[in-house]
Parts: sequence; C-alpha cells; structure tokens
Amino acid sequence: MLRVEEIHKSFDDFKAVNGANLTVEKGELVAVIGPNGAGKTTLFNLITGQLKPDQGKVVFKDEDISKLPPYKICSRGIARSFQIANIFPRLTVFRNVQVSVLSQQGKSRKLFYPAEKLALEETNSILENVGLLDKAENTAGSLAHGDQRALEIAIALGNKPELLILDEPTAGMSPEETTATMELIKRLADSRGLTILFCEHDMEVVFDAAQSIMVMHQGLTIIQGEPDEVRNSSQVQECYLGGAEPC
Repeated sequence: MLRVEEIHKSFDDFKAVNGANLTVEKGELVAVIGPNGAGKTTLFNLITGQLKPDQGKVVFKDEDISKLPPYKICSRGIARSFQIANIFPRLTVFRNVQVSVLSQQGKSRKLFYPAEKLALEETNSILENVGLLDKAENTAGSLAHGDQRALEIAIALGNKPELLILDEPTAGMSPEETTATMELIKRLADSRGLTILFCEHDMEVVFDAAQSIMVMHQGLTIIQGEPDEVRNSSQVQECYLGGAEPC
C-alpha cells in the first residue's frame, strides 16, 4: 500500500533522512522506532506532505505522492494524528468529529446548519467505535488525556482514511490509558479495515502491537522486519535497544 523509496531530506548541512526505506502492506500495523534525532518525525512529514523530499519518493497505492500538498494526500486516503492532540477544546466531542466528517464530504460550509443524516450517522458511528458516544455532548477540553487522544483518532477517522498515521499515540499516558489506547487501535484496525503506521517510544507497546517494525538511525533504515527479527538483530541492539534513548 505504501512504499518509501530511498528518501532524503536535509536542512542546511544536517541530513535528517538519509536514504530511508519503508514498506507498509494493506491491513498491517507497522511501527517506526529509533533514537532521538533518528529522523522519524521528518519521515512522517515527508509521507504526509508537510515536507518535500530532496531525493527519493513516497508511493501510495501505486501513485507517487511525493510532491502533492497535504490536503491532496489526505484526500487520497492518508490521515495523521499528532503527538500533541489537535482538537477544538471549546466545541463538543460530537462537533469535533462532525467537522472532520463534513469536511471529508466537502460540506463543511453546513457545519452550523442541521447536519445531513449521513453525516450524523457517520459521526455517531465513529464516536461509538472509539468509545466516546456517551461523552458526545461534553466539551473536548474537559476530557481526560486518554479520551482526548481517542477523540483525535476519531477526528482522523472522519476523513475515511485507508492508512492512519499515529505519532506516539500513548505519549504521556498512564499504564491503564496506554493499554486502552492500544486495544482501541487494534480494534479499529480490525473493524474498519485500517492500515496503521505509528511511531512509539514504549518498546513494550511496539513489540506487542506491531506486525512489522522499521528501525531508523541517523536518517537511515537499519532494518524492517517482524518483531522477533528486529529484537534479535545485533545491529539494532547495538545502536538502539542496547542503550540509546527511544523516540
């Protein structure tokens, strides 16, 4: 579904991404890990169009999307949630998701008018999927941290993505919130047929959830493989798992 091929991105003399490769198959949960400064965030920005590569390309469903702006990449079926939740704190939970649903339908101008039946049903369905239907009328800013992250995922789902990119989905969470969030992500992957690419600092989460793991170091892909293959790689242990600080 997604291929990143020999991609490069420099900022002045600093090579943030230096020939990285990544493959994401349809239906997979794929994790990207690596020490601080490895290039993970830059890689995600290249995939979603926030940055343009100096060399190499990003291919999604056999289309080169490397030079497309973010809104066109989103319309192709890629949605992203960030490490810091991007929500409208003064709007209700329902309205936050409705904005996304109506925007995806190209009808955001009708936001403050009665929602069409389809948008209403889709918004309620998404909120039920992420476990927030009973909090639909709460303001987003009043939610607990874990629920705010669930809301941000719900907002991303409003775009009807095929590939969902999550940037540290459990950052700042308690162990209980972390478990609930990862169970939600795995459940959404199954129930909605989503392909998920995520970066995560918690290695227990990564090795429990991911079907494929890509390890970055100094802008390069060290390895991509199944969890056991990555765990047993001497190169990974030396440059990352053996002592470097994650994400």
